[in-house]
This record gives sequence, structure tokens and C-alpha cells, in this order.
Amino acid sequence: MGVSRTDLFTESQNAIAVAAKAFSHPARVAIIEYLLKTNACINGDLVQELGLAQATISQHLRELKDIGIIQGTIEGARISYCINPVRWSEIQTQFNGIFDQLDSREEDCC
Repeated sequence: MGVSRTDLFTESQNAIAVAAKAFSHPARVAIIEYLLKTNACINGDLVQELGLAQATISQHLRELKDIGIIQGTIEGARISYCINPVRWSEIQTQFNGIFDQLDSREEDCC
């Protein structure tokens, strides 16, 4: 696989692509939806909720945490995760910036 040429694109385009990658796997979407519904969780709850292996859940949590969508607190041997509201708002603004560019009055584009 070739090297990605992110230098050809704007900072905004790269930021949106990184955020979109977090939503590119159904397990991560399910994790995000579960965190939004519960407003916090313990990693073990996700294993029961999604039916995936602990290692798989941990890998997806790491992806989400790396881009800042989720944040966690360590309580002994357990980690509780929740949505990072600041980062969530930033991502929402980025995507809305793209979605809002479509002029909905142009129904016959092709």
C-alpha cells in the first residue's frame, strides 16, 4: 500500500478524514452510540453489550481515544469512558461545514 499524500490536502480536509475514520467501522459506531445512550461506561459493559472480544473492544476504544472523541478515567483496575463533549462539538462543526455546502434547491444536478 502506498504512502498517503495528506500534504496535498488542507488541514481541514485532513481533520475531517481523520474524524470520518473513527466512524468507518460499525463497532466504533456502536460504541459511540452506547456511550451517548449511557453517558459513561466501564469497558466490560461494552463486551457484554456488543458481544465482541475484550481485545477487539480495547482496539476500537484506542482508535476513538486517539482522535479525542472519547475520554476515560481510571478507577482501580477499571476504566470508565464517556464522550468528550468539546471534541464531539468540533467534529460536528466540521461535518456540518461540509453538509451545509449543498444547496438543497438544486434537486436536478445530473
